[in-house]
Amino acid sequence: MTEKLNYYIDKHAVVDDNVEIGEGTKIWHFSHIQSGSKIGKKCVLGQNVNVGNNVSIGNYCKIQNNVSIYEGVTLEDYVFCGPSMVFTNILDPRCKYPQVGVEFYVRTLVKEGASIGANATIICGNTLGKHCMIGAGSVVTKNVPDYALVIGNPGRVVGWVSEAGKKLKFDDNGKAYCDKSGRTYTLIDNKVISD
Repeated sequence: MTEKLNYYIDKHAVVDDNVEIGEGTKIWHFSHIQSGSKIGKKCVLGQNVNVGNNVSIGNYCKIQNNVSIYEGVTLEDYVFCGPSMVFTNILDPRCKYPQVGVEFYVRTLVKEGASIGANATIICGNTLGKHCMIGAGSVVTKNVPDYALVIGNPGRVVGWVSEAGKKLKFDDNGKAYCDKSGRTYTLIDNKVISD
C-alpha cells in the first residue's frame, strides 16, 4: 500500500530526501526541491522552480515559473515571486576562485506579503520589508522598507502600497485608507505603519 500524500508533486519534479512539504502545497513539473529545504502549507511552485539546500519557504507562497531560490534565502508567509525573477547568494562570484559552502552565502530575507515582479533581481544581503512591492525588472541593491513600492535599476522607493498591493495616497495628516485591505495606514518619518 502506498502512502497518500497531503500535497501534490508532479511526476516530472524531483524532490530530494530530507525535505519538509506542508499540506496542500503543489510542486509542478521540472522543479527540483533540494535536501534540507522546508516548504510551508498551501504554496504553489510553478514549472522549473529550483529550491536550494536548507531554504525555508513560509505558508501560502506563490513561486512562478523559472525561479531559483538559493541557499541563504528565506521567504516568510504569503510571498509572491514573479516569473523568472532572480535571487543571488554570493556578492563576488568567480569561477576561478569558487566559493562553495554555507559560510560564503550572504543571507536574504523576504518578509511576509512581499511581492517581487517578473525578471526582478534581488542582490543578496538585503531584507525586503513586509508587504513591499518590487516592480518587474527592478534590481534591488539595498534593504526595502515595509509597504514600499520599488522600481528601477538600481531600485528606488517611488511610493507606498497597502497590504493588498494598492497604491497609497496620504492626506495632509499622513493617513491613507485602502478599500481592498480595509486598513488605514500612517506615514511617519518616511515609514508606513498599518493601524
